Amino acid sequence: MHKSLYSLCHNILFYNDLRLMTYRVLVVDDEADVQEILQFNLRSEGYHVDTAGSSEEALTMDLPSYHLFILDVMMGKLSGFKLADRLRTELNIKSPIIFLTARNEENDMLTGFSLGADDYIRKPFSIVELKARVKAVLARSLLTDETSGDNIGIGPLNINTRKKEERLDGQIIELTRKEYQILLLLVKNSGSFVPRDDILESVWSDTLVTERTVDVHITRLRKRLGSFGPRIKSRTGYGYYIDEKSQGNDS
Repeated sequence: MHKSLYSLCHNILFYNDLRLMTYRVLVVDDEADVQEILQFNLRSEGYHVDTAGSSEEALTMDLPSYHLFILDVMMGKLSGFKLADRLRTELNIKSPIIFLTARNEENDMLTGFSLGADDYIRKPFSIVELKARVKAVLARSLLTDETSGDNIGIGPLNINTRKKEERLDGQIIELTRKEYQILLLLVKNSGSFVPRDDILESVWSDTLVTERTVDVHITRLRKRLGSFGPRIKSRTGYGYYIDEKSQGNDS
């Protein structure tokens, strides 16, 4: 079967899976109107949708049971950014996150993505666009879950794609979802260059971000990987790759 036709058939199957599964979505926003609008419209698409008026309220809920979080950035004492950080680092929850914000600054967007956001939507937003982005984010999550083998790795690094668990020399390392996706992409293509454009397309296919976003995530990923970090190398005009042998400095 032709590769493009094969990919199309797989995408159709995965989107069908989205319709068959009941995804649980948590909307966290301090504006009651936004909560109601999102809950009504996403429920009409077949999702189970709960709402919380603050990050503090959200933290009292059964967070591991949700497949997607939609978080407002600017909320009271505990912002959406801080909530996302706690989801990733303290609770080790890797379900996708979509940020909502009225702000329009690149640094805010980079902060969101560095915390493991899967998408970033500015207010006021189109309901049609938001529905499409929710479906795309969940589809990417499903593709990542279903198309990967259980274990893949290089040397002391091992990734269990079913558990979304990364180990270095047997010790668990904590990564954001985006860092996990980038690392998995590099490991799967070990020994070969992965251009920045390919990383953007694979990890941020439905979000407009710059190549700087990739560089920021790679820098953070190297730090999280400790002694293995320097093995993620780059070459101008080619992209990033994992050096399968040495642990020298970047080239």
